[in-house]
Amino acid sequence: MKKKGYYSSGEFARMAHVTLRTIRYYDKQDLLKPSFVTESGARFYTDSDFARLSQILLLKYLGFSLDDIREMIIDDTDYHFMENSLNIQLKLVRDRIEQMQLVEKAIQDTTEAIRSRHVIDWNQMLDLIHLTGMEKSMKNQYQNASNISSRINLHSLYSQNKQGWFPWVYEQCRIGPHMKILELGCGDGALWTQNRSLLPANISITLSDLSSGMLWDARRALGRKDNRFSFEAFDCSEIPYENNSFDLVIADHVLFYCEDIPAVCREIHRVLVPGGKFVCSTYGSRHMQEVSQLVQDFDSRIVLSADKLYERFGRENGRQILSPYFSHISWKNYEDSLLVPDAEPLISYILSCHGNQNQYLLDRYKDFRSFVSRKTRDGFFITKDAGIFFCEK
Repeated sequence: MKKKGYYSSGEFARMAHVTLRTIRYYDKQDLLKPSFVTESGARFYTDSDFARLSQILLLKYLGFSLDDIREMIIDDTDYHFMENSLNIQLKLVRDRIEQMQLVEKAIQDTTEAIRSRHVIDWNQMLDLIHLTGMEKSMKNQYQNASNISSRINLHSLYSQNKQGWFPWVYEQCRIGPHMKILELGCGDGALWTQNRSLLPANISITLSDLSSGMLWDARRALGRKDNRFSFEAFDCSEIPYENNSFDLVIADHVLFYCEDIPAVCREIHRVLVPGGKFVCSTYGSRHMQEVSQLVQDFDSRIVLSADKLYERFGRENGRQILSPYFSHISWKNYEDSLLVPDAEPLISYILSCHGNQNQYLLDRYKDFRSFVSRKTRDGFFITKDAGIFFCEK
């Protein structure tokens, strides 16, 4: 007998406008299991299964493989997690639209060259090949954007310092009129979107990032009409600007990700004007230590980061790393902590980390969710150990 709130396989397929064969295929691939199976083998699905199927179909439309999709979605009806996932997928749709518009223009330009000059512009053809190959990076862009969003979200929701990180960083930079500024690893441009009203009119800001996806997000957030901003994708160990080009260089939580930190420091020193300032933020060894302990208490095999970023470039060793290249180095701490009363943003943060947590948590997600819910019931305290090094050329 059919249970209330459940749909048969046929009804479920018709709701989603897919074939019954598709539903059975996703079942065999362990992407979409029925919520209820009768003794006779009849399969039934619920509205939460429909939400999961919607994610599968959208990600498949965006070009992800089934293996990719299996890693991206979690069998849970948590609305916070679902909202964050849908917001990131919306970004991907917008990025795909921008990519297709670029591909359309490249095809039109190439066709026009053939029609008018009866020759093929091989540079345009190479551009077209590059553009059509962009979708290969979509998975990384999804994961990077999702991870950054999850980490920022936890801090923005529960930081005890009400000023907020980006307004504080902007205040420390002491930005004035006529300055030429370079930000390395700009991400989605949050430093500037959150402080835009404070910016002088006569200023030049170059936003750079290794990820073109992040630059798209920054350009979209800041708009294309504000001529104070320019955008450039490059590796910060090879900055494509002349000597003495900038009054201020900013690297917000960037240096510890760089493969060759001394090379990056040399490049920053080179492009700064004499007396120019370098502002770089990083963490200390106590940063978010309670989160690592939390997952260890659940499963001792979990390591949230194979690399301890603060050991590569942190509060404790940063001055020593910077001193061969800069003078008047000082440190200022950002006084803050987190008090987290809700499980979902903390779980999203944990899943966004660069360690092995997904290997042990995704199959036990409901158990882990219950565990974190108990820990956050009375507020879960997290130490923040972050700040800024100020340097001068």
